[in-house]
Amino acid sequence: MSRKSVIGGQAVMEGVMMRGGPRIAIAVRRADGAIALRRIDGSRFAMSKAPLWRGVMNFVSMMRLGIESLTASVELIGMETGEPSRFERWLSGKLKRDINDIVTGFTMVVGLALAIGLFFVLPSLITSWLSARIGSTFAINLLEGGIRLAIFAGYLSAISLMPDIRRFFAYHGAEHKTVNCYEKGLTLTVENVQTCSTAHPRCGTSFLLLVMVVSILVFSLTGWSGPWYGRLIIRLALLPVVAALSYEMLMGLARFENRLTAIIRAPGMLLQRMTTRQPDDGMVETAIAAFAACLPHEERTQCLPEGYRLPDEIEPGEPGETGAQADAARENPAP
Repeated sequence: MSRKSVIGGQAVMEGVMMRGGPRIAIAVRRADGAIALRRIDGSRFAMSKAPLWRGVMNFVSMMRLGIESLTASVELIGMETGEPSRFERWLSGKLKRDINDIVTGFTMVVGLALAIGLFFVLPSLITSWLSARIGSTFAINLLEGGIRLAIFAGYLSAISLMPDIRRFFAYHGAEHKTVNCYEKGLTLTVENVQTCSTAHPRCGTSFLLLVMVVSILVFSLTGWSGPWYGRLIIRLALLPVVAALSYEMLMGLARFENRLTAIIRAPGMLLQRMTTRQPDDGMVETAIAAFAACLPHEERTQCLPEGYRLPDEIEPGEPGETGAQADAARENPAP
């Protein structure tokens, strides 16, 4: 019997992050072969349920969670991050914020700036150069959208040539396979998970593709007049609208299973072939651990093999606590 699920996640360094409501878990494969687990407080990454508004807020929240999850995975696999520099300590003192929060914010700003430059400024400049030969405003916007899609596909193709990125994409595939296995109603074993698809309709890759398609329609309403930087400002101002509409479409398409939704979802599912790879069994075990840690204790006993135990959980200030001990503490809090 199939199950409904809101659990989803992303690949991290040598592992997977999963989120299900307030529960967030990161599982990584350490150099010694063991799986290390960390569960973090999900209340800091509140997700909105208000239609349209949730598309913008949830995107920002997931960006922040994604960066923090990558940082946590580096710590869990034992990579040296080094002591804060003198400048970092000075900056932390001046801003009265933890240096990790500052780095997370800075990373988000730089990432957004690079994305805007690559996927908005560059297509706009190229289209401006070609627009003199095109009379239709819609055709010009369609061309700009096509250039943006080509740059996106080229970017994914280029980074997928890197061995580390291919391994990262394999963990992404393990995440999708695990969620698909759960939603099919199968027991979460490595064998069952490996039979499932690496594509999932709620994937962020599909969301990004929807953003680009919806942007063509929305941006067409603004015409094609004035200097390129004026058009860029208008497009950036409309991005929250595009994100909101795209998110609602993504959730709507994932909610229904019929021929029409399958056709509409097909390009996004196809694009996921570039951002996922077939994982090995060890990667799948890691994804199962992260997924299991996001389930309530009662449900975990129903969808996992009998006797399954969570890996050792490593939490700041409580090194070595096991998943079973953490479960007991959460189910029976001290008075």
